[in-house]
Amino acid sequence: MATTIATPIEKIRNIGIVAHIDAGKTTTTERILYYTGESHRMGNVDDGTTTTDFDPEEAQRGITIYSAAISCRWKDVFINLIDTPGHVDFTAEVERSLRVLDGACVVFSAVEGVEAQSETVWRQANKYNVPRICFINKMDRIGASFERVLQQMERRLNAVPLPLFIPMGASTTFKGIIDLIQRKAMYFDEASLGKKIEITDVPEEFKDAVDEWRGKLIESVAVLDDSAMEMYLTDGDLPVDVIHSLLRKATLAGKVQPTFCGTSLHYCGVQPLLDGVVEFLPSPLDRPPVEGENPTARKQTELRVTRKPDPEEPFAGLVFKIQADKHADLCWVRVYSGVLKSGSRLLNPRTGKKELISQLWHIQADAREKIETDFVGPGGIAGVVGPKEVVTGDTLCDQKHGILLESIVFPETVISVAVEPETSDDRKKLEEALARLAKQDPTFRAKVSEETGQTIISGMGELHLEVLQKRLQRDFNLNVKVHKPRVSYRETVRSAATGEGEFHRAVQGVVQRFGVKVRVEPFEGKEPISVASELKHDALPLDVTKIVSQAVLEAAQAGGVVGYPLMHVKFTVVSVDYVPGESTEEAIRTAVSQAV
Repeated sequence: MATTIATPIEKIRNIGIVAHIDAGKTTTTERILYYTGESHRMGNVDDGTTTTDFDPEEAQRGITIYSAAISCRWKDVFINLIDTPGHVDFTAEVERSLRVLDGACVVFSAVEGVEAQSETVWRQANKYNVPRICFINKMDRIGASFERVLQQMERRLNAVPLPLFIPMGASTTFKGIIDLIQRKAMYFDEASLGKKIEITDVPEEFKDAVDEWRGKLIESVAVLDDSAMEMYLTDGDLPVDVIHSLLRKATLAGKVQPTFCGTSLHYCGVQPLLDGVVEFLPSPLDRPPVEGENPTARKQTELRVTRKPDPEEPFAGLVFKIQADKHADLCWVRVYSGVLKSGSRLLNPRTGKKELISQLWHIQADAREKIETDFVGPGGIAGVVGPKEVVTGDTLCDQKHGILLESIVFPETVISVAVEPETSDDRKKLEEALARLAKQDPTFRAKVSEETGQTIISGMGELHLEVLQKRLQRDFNLNVKVHKPRVSYRETVRSAATGEGEFHRAVQGVVQRFGVKVRVEPFEGKEPISVASELKHDALPLDVTKIVSQAVLEAAQAGGVVGYPLMHVKFTVVSVDYVPGESTEEAIRTAVSQAV
């Protein structure tokens, strides 16, 4: 799952396939791999033979649990593809994938339409401003309705789906799709597994529907540009290249979502979808330069730094997944700028430590291939072996040009159970196994209860914890006893309030003092607890500002009134009483703790 500098950056697409469970993501991915020549045998979800669902649990349950990375070529474009889970328990896999991807293909079932997890993945894509195209799948199923799904997308997702293809029939009458831009009917030959496509003129019975749908499409495109609108008003139509160009521009800006249709299971509509990936989704060059913090900044003006997707820029990459392995952990890294080379030493600005990149791997689902060259360029995604002290969301960067990219924020755990090993001899082994699982899965927590001495594991749902329990058995030969699930409660605030804290003490003739006023209020943000400041830029030195913010966060993380962790709250530092030389770190932390 990597690409070298040999591939021009504008010819790279980093995309994810996202959807609700059972919409057909993995089947669509299988078809993509077959038509691009990456696999020579199509797998089947029901048979447990798909390329990307390679874990025994996935094959047995027929669902995707872990995001799987694979790369392929369509025409002259190199596509890094990530197939993600649709079950809410594994939403972290979608979160981490969308954080590093440039575009997404959202799959909807023509029968069920927009479902709960469809809304979740759409919201996650909005959060990271990921341009997307849509695929309405399962048009051949009983109860399928193309128009109903479009209406649900508009109403429930606030989406702007623009159909470029419409189905010929639905359910038992479905026989193919119509390309609205070219006014051509497409029939996919099932005997050749969809490789043979017959393209004909639109059948008489669908001509009126094509005129209506195409008219809406051209109007929607013409509105996007003044000169296109003039052309449309004059000629009543637009040239194909103008339609494609304006659609691409609007898709990249997140204004519209080109929409395709078909049935992946019966090989219909996947090749046009691939054309859509190439035509409308962004290359790394189409995305804004990545922003981060300068870890060595001394002034506020030096705090924000950017990196362009250019091999000449200093290296910056983000670790978005860690795969535990018997020999060495494999870190999945998205390269944003510069060149990632094997044998190089990079800085982890979170820890301030240097990490050795000993090997680069090309990941193809569960198979690893050594990359042909020893470097990966901007826009590339690679497996890295070597880093010792990294966690998901860490930045790796050039030692002389530090940058701390925005980390990945995962949802809080929602359910907990107590586990214990079958024998006391396995206790140490269990601790080590849980630590390895926690490193790999950021939504899994394991801790020993101070009150009961029990080992408590927490996750995103019962299925999540059940899958992890099976992994303990299969990968670590550990049988554990599991006690009843327990809900993990959270606290929040209903309305805004302010608090003040003051520290004033003389120790051996030395005065230490600091005063602070803090406001708390309800807040829906990326993180459970947000910390902001209303202070003027020159009110505090930058290092003191960082101590105050950190102290607020630490005091808030201690829990609320009942002692449960806080979420959906924002703390704002309103004012401070700072005296240089007297406002020590101890004074600051004590005053802040009082205020919070």
